[in-house]
Amino acid sequence: MTAEWQKDTEYLSYVEDLLATDEVQKLSEFVQHMHSTRLDHSISVSYHSYKLAKRWNGDARATARAGLLHDLFYYDWRTTKFDEGTHAYMHPRIAVKNAEKLTELSDLERDIIVKHMWGATIAPPRYKESYIVTMVDKYCAVKEAASPMTARFKARWQRIVGSGQSA
Repeated sequence: MTAEWQKDTEYLSYVEDLLATDEVQKLSEFVQHMHSTRLDHSISVSYHSYKLAKRWNGDARATARAGLLHDLFYYDWRTTKFDEGTHAYMHPRIAVKNAEKLTELSDLERDIIVKHMWGATIAPPRYKESYIVTMVDKYCAVKEAASPMTARFKARWQRIVGSGQSA
């Protein structure tokens, strides 16, 4: 089954060069929020953020690209520790350095990537697109982590409703 983002030609025109890189594809090797890969998560954040940026007259291209690159790091964040700071502080800085090796970043794209952990970090975003990616990232993380529980709840609800029993 083809995902919605794969049918969106405008979205693809913004990110297809990045998706074609080994560096981005390598994200499929890392589990992100228990039930998704880092690549799946990054695409989800990118696509949902892009749609909101379009709706709110933001820079949809920069939002799509930075959303895709916001977690461009290659370690297991559950086990890797840094002397310089927490994962929430370190991984956006690592991601922006990795992204700069792939493509030229605008100030907007850099802000989106570095500030996407706002709330867990102190410096607030400068742009509405950065806020969009920050909030969509949190939404996607919760949705991905809760997906098995949500599926079980839906199945149980269907059994209750389908059999005519009351809740």
